[in-house]
Amino acid sequence: MLLDLLIFAAGLFAWTLVEYVIHGVLGHAHRTFVTPLHDVHHRDPRAVFALGAWIPTALVLASALAWFGLAPGVVFYGGIVAGFAVYEYVHYRIHFATRLFEVEARLRARHLAHHVAEPDAIFGVTTRLWDVVFGTEPEPARMRELAAIGARVAPLAGSSNLARVIRSRTAAP
Repeated sequence: MLLDLLIFAAGLFAWTLVEYVIHGVLGHAHRTFVTPLHDVHHRDPRAVFALGAWIPTALVLASALAWFGLAPGVVFYGGIVAGFAVYEYVHYRIHFATRLFEVEARLRARHLAHHVAEPDAIFGVTTRLWDVVFGTEPEPARMRELAAIGARVAPLAGSSNLARVIRSRTAAP
């Protein structure tokens, strides 16, 4: 059981790199299938674009569980999926809620600085680790200025486009 917990934690950690690659590399650094979806989110932060990823993600996890049980690879993948769920929750709160904890306030200030002042840097949403590793974190003095800008952005009023996306995907043709 301890080994499974360590493998799951490794999957959670791996998610942080996957998040950075999806956002920074596929969404910003290169024109890919992610770029147009991500551009919509930058124009309108209410736009939820990862919703479509949940169906194949859940199917892969359910299939892996059915075929392999709690094998190490499935446990690792479960950690990645859990990391994705945490990301979705944190990202929603960053845009729509007032902070609950100081860590959340720092994550919010960083991400909103990315949105309003520095779109070519600060790609990590749930951690700054990979921005530091890959050099996309601005110098400390500049980062403090940017974080102050992000901290002044008010939470969005209203709701995301989630209900509209669900209705459009479930509407009869």
